[in-house]
Amino acid sequence: TTPTPSIPEAQRWLRQARSDLQAAHNDTRHDCPNWVLFKLHQTLEKALVAAVLCHGEALEAPVGLLEQAQWLEVVEPKLKGLVEEVEWLHGCGVDAVATQYPSYHPFPITPSEAFHDVDEKEVLKRAQGVLGRLQDHVDGM
Repeated sequence: TTPTPSIPEAQRWLRQARSDLQAAHNDTRHDCPNWVLFKLHQTLEKALVAAVLCHGEALEAPVGLLEQAQWLEVVEPKLKGLVEEVEWLHGCGVDAVATQYPSYHPFPITPSEAFHDVDEKEVLKRAQGVLGRLQDHVDGM
């Protein structure tokens, strides 16, 4: 049987995504860009899950931000450009592991030292834009 799309469940995921975005915003200008980027990863992850839930495909959908964005662009052509945005954000360091584990960086660099060139304001703005697009998508279902 095909799972029923769950708009209330999607809205629940979006509420947490907005909370994660606020937490990322709270960390800006506090010399911890890796935490800003990690929290933005959490934001995007939850927003993408929410959009997938609207299609009743939570179990069949791929895992990973880029894969989910690709899947969503296929099932919802209005979301074209989503993959490009997610790729850009990932290129800036929006990641669940590189922001947390030293093994993802050359010795002796740690995640807390690796992202100081990141424009936190721009990355936050772009992530907020993706969240807004996905919120609009869910609201329009």
